[in-house]
Amino acid sequence: MQNSAGPVPRAVVTLEGLRRLIPLLERRGYQVAGPTVRDGAIVYETLKKLEDLPAGWTDEQEAGRYRLKQREDAALFGYNVGPQSWKKFLHPSTIELIHIERNGEGVRVLNQSSPPPHYAFLGVRACELAAIRVQDRVLLEDRFADPVYASRRRGVFMVAVQCTRAAPTCFCASMQCGPRARQDFDLALTEIADKGRHLFVVEAGSAAGAEILREMDPREASPALCQEADEAVERAAVQTRQMDTAGIRDLLYQNFEHPRWDHVAARCLTCANCTMVCPTCFCTVVEDVSDVTGSHAERWRRWDSCFTQAFSYIHGGSVRPSVKSRYRQWMTHKLASWIDQFGSSGCVGCGRCITWCPAGIDITEEVRAIRGGSATSSRAL
Repeated sequence: MQNSAGPVPRAVVTLEGLRRLIPLLERRGYQVAGPTVRDGAIVYETLKKLEDLPAGWTDEQEAGRYRLKQREDAALFGYNVGPQSWKKFLHPSTIELIHIERNGEGVRVLNQSSPPPHYAFLGVRACELAAIRVQDRVLLEDRFADPVYASRRRGVFMVAVQCTRAAPTCFCASMQCGPRARQDFDLALTEIADKGRHLFVVEAGSAAGAEILREMDPREASPALCQEADEAVERAAVQTRQMDTAGIRDLLYQNFEHPRWDHVAARCLTCANCTMVCPTCFCTVVEDVSDVTGSHAERWRRWDSCFTQAFSYIHGGSVRPSVKSRYRQWMTHKLASWIDQFGSSGCVGCGRCITWCPAGIDITEEVRAIRGGSATSSRAL
């Protein structure tokens, strides 16, 4: 995949032209994953045809609230991000590392893992592309690369979708991570579904993307249509929630004992929802299990969270026994010490942690409250 650099010619593809996309990708050996409706939410699953997409559905989101409702049109991408992110495929929640069996002939270590699919992701938003870049930095480009992530990330074909609406929980514009996807995609679609039209303004961001686009019966996009698509994306940049990131690293380090931590701890349930839905959180735990006969054992890697008390357990107990210390660790790592470790914030402004928090805790509100107070400590985590 190549980054898009500067303005490139854009094309228009009809709904029938887009219908060719999934078969075209499958013929090239890709397993296509994208959005579909399941269990009252828009989730990411394997797609076999265009009709699997959530046509005519949108979402209502607020702090601690998510609902689907029907749109007045048949837009395929007229929603914002749901509870799942693409790390479901790249950094799976559960994966078997080792399987060991013992029989009369001795002990055997079995390699039961098969090569991962060659993925094509359809419907990736700008904030999600930014999140994948963050996980690339953490899991591929640091001192120790994760082989599981590397094998799944290699050669992914990215079909981005430009946002033309923002949920009340979105703040990607504050984090400079959206709503327009500007790089790291093979194709980028802007959907126009109104006035009896259903069109897609398409930009190719790589040679592979351009090759696919040529087979989707494209025609040249007029300047007026390109302007209409751009204006729709610009409207999505006007967002209800914002986060002032100026000096945020030092702000959080200098307010380690701010009274706001007690305020949020009184509401936080330490359920770990925020870390499970976050597209950049990467923490895991390794567990060994065996059967009662002792004839086989397995080693599994599972997602973990800094909100669980066992996460910070060392000999003698947990170093973060309180709710306050765990919430502070999560937010300060995400917005401050992540910068020290990886050179960027760990937040892309997708708003999932706000929507899926059962207590309705809003990370932008917490930052604003701390910024409005005075520094109480210079301690760092």
